[in-house]
Amino acid sequence: MFTLSAFADEISHDPREQIAVLKASRVRFIEFRSIYKTNVLALSEEQIKEFKKLIDGEGIGLSAIGSPIGKYPIDQPFEPHYDKFKRAIELCGVFGTKGVRVFSFYPPGNDPKFDPANWPNYRDEVLIRLAAMAELAAKSGVVLFHENEHRIYGDSPDRVADILKSVNSPALRAAYDAANYAYGNFDPVEGWEKTKAYTAHFHIKDWKTGGHAAGHDYGVIAGTGDGQIAHSIKGAVAMGYKGYAVMEPHLRGGGPTGGITGPDLFPYAVEAFRNILRDCGGTEG
Repeated sequence: MFTLSAFADEISHDPREQIAVLKASRVRFIEFRSIYKTNVLALSEEQIKEFKKLIDGEGIGLSAIGSPIGKYPIDQPFEPHYDKFKRAIELCGVFGTKGVRVFSFYPPGNDPKFDPANWPNYRDEVLIRLAAMAELAAKSGVVLFHENEHRIYGDSPDRVADILKSVNSPALRAAYDAANYAYGNFDPVEGWEKTKAYTAHFHIKDWKTGGHAAGHDYGVIAGTGDGQIAHSIKGAVAMGYKGYAVMEPHLRGGGPTGGITGPDLFPYAVEAFRNILRDCGGTEG
């Protein structure tokens, strides 16, 4: 059973507009990444209290804290970043959610020309950091959802599987994102097959391979790109999946800090995924 959620900042920077579109689309959960163009971990205590009061009054919950934890160069000191991670764990308690979205670190210096063949030199440090995060998450009753983001250690099916098998913690699971595999020129089907045993979260966006080369860095309606989303959804249904499917369409663009879809296109993205879910024999909860 799939429960729909959304990176609602793709709709608007204004949380009230976010919620209005979500409710019209019959989506009752948010993956909380930002409001007012400010990341969740940078919001003031007053902003957090106001947002909590707003969503409580509207009957909206959180599927996870959509943190940027792990979007950080692997050669930079871990302690300051770990302190930010502690804040994400703390916010789980504030909002009554059990999930935090995380990543597995950028190359040294966040070098865009980094050769992925050099990742083995940093593997041990990646695993040490993720294991420390998973340990605190487990103690806090929280699950970390690792997203297979472009350019991080875990952007390939093999390295995602390596992380999950090596850390070997129920507090570290996979957030499967088919579009990210397609964007990185990896096979989304291979990505699913190699990580499905660890997958406990879905991000729903699709991508046309080669789009960035053609000068249009934006997603496409689910089912119309090269993410082969139906393959993973059918597989999840067969496995008895119970969890979130988080809408992150990127229909007007995307980048390292988030994406844009807009209040007009977002409902179409939701209904396209509902059609896929129905066709794959899945149910919505």
